[in-house]
Amino acid sequence: MKYVTREHVKVDRVACPWLIRKFVDPKAEFLFVPADQVMETAQMKGAIPFDVPDVELGHHGKECSFDAIVKKHKLTADPALLLLAKIVNGADTDNTLWHQPESAGLNAVAEGVRHLGFKDDHETNAAQWIVYDALYAYCQEMIRRGKPEGAFK
Repeated sequence: MKYVTREHVKVDRVACPWLIRKFVDPKAEFLFVPADQVMETAQMKGAIPFDVPDVELGHHGKECSFDAIVKKHKLTADPALLLLAKIVNGADTDNTLWHQPESAGLNAVAEGVRHLGFKDDHETNAAQWIVYDALYAYCQEMIRRGKPEGAFK
C-alpha cells in the first residue's frame, strides 16, 4: 500500500510511517509532497493520505495521526504501543491530552534531526526510526515493570 503526507517531516510524519511499517504493512511505501498536493497525489497514486486535515488518518480533537492509525488497525491490545502513542501525541501536540513527560524529549530529538541536513524526508525517517525502536523498547520495559504510564509519572 502507498501512503502520502506533507513534506518536511517532524514527529507524527515520522512516527506514523514507523508504526505502519512495524505493525500494519512492512512493505508500505511513503510519499512526501507539498501540503497542497497531498490529496491530488493520493488520488493519482492510489495512496492513503495521513497527517493532513479532514482525513481518517489525521488529527481528531486532541488526538494525532498516530492515534488514528492505532485505532484503525486495532493495535490497542499492546500496552507498550499505547504508552508510545501517548508519548508521540504529546510530542506532536500541546501535550494537554496525556501530559506525558517523555514527549518533550521526543520533540527535541525530532527538531534536532530536522537540522542535520538529510537530503529528503525518506532519509530523515530512516534516521529517526531507531529512536522509535528505542522508545518502543522503553515502553515495553515500563509495562514489564508495571509502570504503564512511563517512568516519570
